[in-house]
Amino acid sequence: MEPWTIAIVLGIVEGLTEFIPVSSTGHLIVVGNLLGFVGEKASTFEVAIQLGAILSVVVLYWDRFLSLLPRKTARESNSVSNLAGWPGLCRIGLATAPALIAGYLLHRFIKAHLFTPTAVSWALAIGGLGILIAEKFTSGRSPRPLNQLTLQQALGIGLFQTLALWPGTSRAAATIVGGLLLGLDRKGAAEFSFLIAVPVMVAATGYDLLKTGSYLTSNDLAQLVVGLVVAFIVAILSIATFIRILSRWSLAPFAWYRIAAAPIFYLLTGHLSL
Repeated sequence: MEPWTIAIVLGIVEGLTEFIPVSSTGHLIVVGNLLGFVGEKASTFEVAIQLGAILSVVVLYWDRFLSLLPRKTARESNSVSNLAGWPGLCRIGLATAPALIAGYLLHRFIKAHLFTPTAVSWALAIGGLGILIAEKFTSGRSPRPLNQLTLQQALGIGLFQTLALWPGTSRAAATIVGGLLLGLDRKGAAEFSFLIAVPVMVAATGYDLLKTGSYLTSNDLAQLVVGLVVAFIVAILSIATFIRILSRWSLAPFAWYRIAAAPIFYLLTGHLSL
């Protein structure tokens, strides 16, 4: 298959799956294997293409990011939201730090042992069960809106986010489930997941490119740009649709999709034995 076609296909996969709880990295690994796009360059592409999805969050939530800028006067800093100014930066920092630290320490092990269809399949299934359990335990509770997010909740969600270092778990699933279990409503948990995705994904992508970027040729970079643009466009549509879904239904359909997809992915990639 032509490199440009692979870039477009993977860009669509990334944009569709990055911010919903089904694991974009897991889908990219499996689809990449099916397309014959494997190896060190493929692993780097699968991480770097996330930059397109990151940009979509910045565009869609531009006002929210602007509100994080510390205000110079007391009047300007008088906000009813815990996610504005310094309080907001502190919460995002707390939610971001655990994954950055764990990712730095475990980066080599993760790339060597967990970027496989088998590992992804197990993570998809286990994560699906986790979503169903979280929905059961949080049904009927009175959730806290996102603007009332506490420091303890932010740190707790950050610890949940470290689970997503296992490809297939899904960063969105880990953080949204963490938010639900710690008292946020679905929409608030999803939007906070989007916000903390930006520093984590920028750091992960930048670190990976620093480590392996020297192996990429000009053709590889051109292919990556195509994937980034496609991922950006598709992610904008995906986020808007996902938020509308959460306003009407639970996360259960995504959980059942993961559970059904896990053995299919496992079989499609030829991993028939443990």
